[in-house]
Amino acid sequence: MKGFSNRFRDFPDYIIQITKEIWEDRGVATLNHYYAEDIPVRTPMGVEQGNQPVIVSTLATLAEFPDRELLAEDVIYSDDPEHGLLSSHRIITRATHSHDGQFGPASGKSFTVRVIADCAAKEDTIYDEWLVRDYGGIVRQLGMEPRAFAARLIEAEGGAAAAAHPFTPEMDIEGAYKGRGNDNEWGAKYAGMLTRIMEGDAALILTEYDRAAIGEYPGARTAVGRDRMSEFWVGLRAAFPNATFTLHHQIGMEADMLPPRAAIRWSLDGLHEGWGAFGRPTGARVHVMGMSHAEFGPWGLRRECTLYDEIAIWKQILLHTG
Repeated sequence: MKGFSNRFRDFPDYIIQITKEIWEDRGVATLNHYYAEDIPVRTPMGVEQGNQPVIVSTLATLAEFPDRELLAEDVIYSDDPEHGLLSSHRIITRATHSHDGQFGPASGKSFTVRVIADCAAKEDTIYDEWLVRDYGGIVRQLGMEPRAFAARLIEAEGGAAAAAHPFTPEMDIEGAYKGRGNDNEWGAKYAGMLTRIMEGDAALILTEYDRAAIGEYPGARTAVGRDRMSEFWVGLRAAFPNATFTLHHQIGMEADMLPPRAAIRWSLDGLHEGWGAFGRPTGARVHVMGMSHAEFGPWGLRRECTLYDEIAIWKQILLHTG
């Protein structure tokens, strides 16, 4: 890899190694090298610019969860000659709530959730990032409910008039990465499947997914089989029935001794107009930042991981309702 240290054998190895070095090996200061000085980092809770806010939030997380682990489950990536490398890194992260912090007084409880981080890199440095963690899964495993936790966040930030608003496209910062992924057939196939599901064709899941498929979804929920996976997608779309579905980035690949797989970054933007995954309709304008990974086998899609941030969605709903 041109411009990268020769201690990394390939791009997935680079992503996995620096993730461990920064967070598990406590090399927080290395963020001054591995993250660009002006990097935009977008999460469902907002957008920040620069590696210094990343350092501050990393230190706070390590203080509250000192035994945090980040286990690389997969790195799906594209290499565009014009726009460079982008990894979609799926992580299993687990930790114990050992000290007081953002999640309240130390509870001694543990959590295991997934995170997907899309990172653009060149010259040994991450310069653009989109990240979705299963915030709702953390909250639930620490003994709280996402809606109540979002309400507590708003109160802690000074009430609805003063609270920070979760991410919307209007607040985005233009980054240096302009790529859209690649044109591999598996990325195109999965993008087409998600588009059809969002158009209301949930029956596709019953024909295109393996009967033994497994889905990993927000709230640290595992869905086994097509029927349960269909319930997840229908519940999301029913809550925002007229929201605009947008595909932002797609990667497909066949490599690394793994099945054909795909990574999609997408969004839903519109009104909370229906009964579904977020209760009684409120009319709130909501932006859902979503990321999905899929693996395919001889009988269709066999494994899926889709993440969005329940806390960010509830916060938008509660800020609307007051």
